[in-house]
Amino acid sequence: MRIIPTIDIIEGKCVRLSKGDYDTKKVYGHNPLEMAKRFEDSGIEYLHIVDLDGAKSKHVVNHKILESICINTNLKIDFGGGLKSENDVNIAFESGARQVTIGSLAVSDPILVKQWIEDYGSDKIILGADCSNRIIATTGWTESSELDILPFVLDYETHGIKHVICTDINKDGMLSGPAFDLYKEIISETSVNLIASGGITEIEDLVKLKTIGCEGAIIGKAIYEGRITLKQLQDLC
Repeated sequence: MRIIPTIDIIEGKCVRLSKGDYDTKKVYGHNPLEMAKRFEDSGIEYLHIVDLDGAKSKHVVNHKILESICINTNLKIDFGGGLKSENDVNIAFESGARQVTIGSLAVSDPILVKQWIEDYGSDKIILGADCSNRIIATTGWTESSELDILPFVLDYETHGIKHVICTDINKDGMLSGPAFDLYKEIISETSVNLIASGGITEIEDLVKLKTIGCEGAIIGKAIYEGRITLKQLQDLC
C-alpha cells in the first residue's frame, strides 16, 4: 500500500481543514516546498497536493508551488483542486504532476472527464469520489450532488477509471478513524485501486487499510498534529 502525505494549500501556506470547512483552516507551515522535502527525506515517495484556493476559485491557482516541488524533489505527485478545464489539466501536467485528481467536474461534466480518461490515459486521471453520508460532494465540498458513491464509482470504472480517492468528509480532519466499512464495500463491489483519505489517526489505521485492500492511504492532520510521526512512516515504508 502506498503511503501518501498531503499538502493542502491556501494562500501559499500548508493548511488543514476539518470536514472541508474553510472557516476551520489551521496553518501548519508557510513553505510547502520545505514540507515536501521533509517527507522525501523520510523515505516518502508519493505526495498528494490539494489547491484549496483553486477548488474555491474553480480554476488552478497554486501551480507555481506544484512546479517548485516537482523541480526540487523526486516525489511522485498527484494534484487536485480547481481542475475545471483542459487548460487547467494541462497546466498541472506541465507543472510536473504525475497524476491529476478530478472531483467536481466528474459530476458536472462526466462526458468531458470520460474523454480525458481516454485522451490522457487511465493512469493519469484519478477519480475524486468524496462523499458525506455516501452522497458525492463537489466544489471544495461546499455543494452536494444527488449521487451515491457506489454507482458513481462503478459508472466511471466502466469508462476506464483505475484509481479512486475516496474521502468520507465527515471523517476528514477529525482524527476519528477512517471509513473502513465504506472502503470495504467499494473494494468488494469494484476493481478500482482505492486510495483512502480522511480520518487516519494512528499507524494501526494504515495497517488495517492495507489489510482490507486499499491501494493507498492519504495522511494529513495526523502527521501535522504528531499523531503519526515521519519516523513511523519511514519504518512502515
